[in-house]
Amino acid sequence: MTILILLSCSSNTSIASSWRDPDITVAKEQFKKVLVVALVKDEASRRITENRIAASNPIFKTSYQYMNGTNLHLTKEQQLQILHDENFDGVITMRLVSTQKETNYVPGTYTGMYYGGFDGLYSGMYGYGFGNWYGMYSPNFYDPGYYQETTSYMVETNIFSLKDNKLIWTGTTKSEYVTDLGQTVDAIMQAVVKEMKKDGSLPPK
Repeated sequence: MTILILLSCSSNTSIASSWRDPDITVAKEQFKKVLVVALVKDEASRRITENRIAASNPIFKTSYQYMNGTNLHLTKEQQLQILHDENFDGVITMRLVSTQKETNYVPGTYTGMYYGGFDGLYSGMYGYGFGNWYGMYSPNFYDPGYYQETTSYMVETNIFSLKDNKLIWTGTTKSEYVTDLGQTVDAIMQAVVKEMKKDGSLPPK
């Protein structure tokens, strides 16, 4: 399930819910070095996701460079100390929360009758074969509707301040019609940035 979301891309991504600490904003924190963490078990998906986010801003650094097999056995306090020693002041995490299957009805399409004008019919069609005449006087065509099942992916994005050691912003995005990992990550980050500008966590520009 996790790999499916992270190996796909969404053409439709929107914010389902969000929260921000009223006393702290990302703008005021002025982060200079932020760790990006994709909380997935598949290592390839983790790296693709983190690389995609890190490529969007030079202050973002991938977690696999710092939190890997050499230090995963350490305690949380020891891992946190590594981040402080590396001068990180913020962390962004992304994880799949749930998937939802929905069945929607797609209505059929209807092509109505078309009648050519009297003058057009006899002057425009004079000397032409039946195919041209028939196009001027087309019967009704109906393309029947159908049911379509889509899967929506709910992804949670969190932003932490290491200086204050607390969560300062969280949001859940809903992505539909997903087919590619990189574009899905891009769409999620765009939705997050837009929402953070809206709630005042980021400056409008």
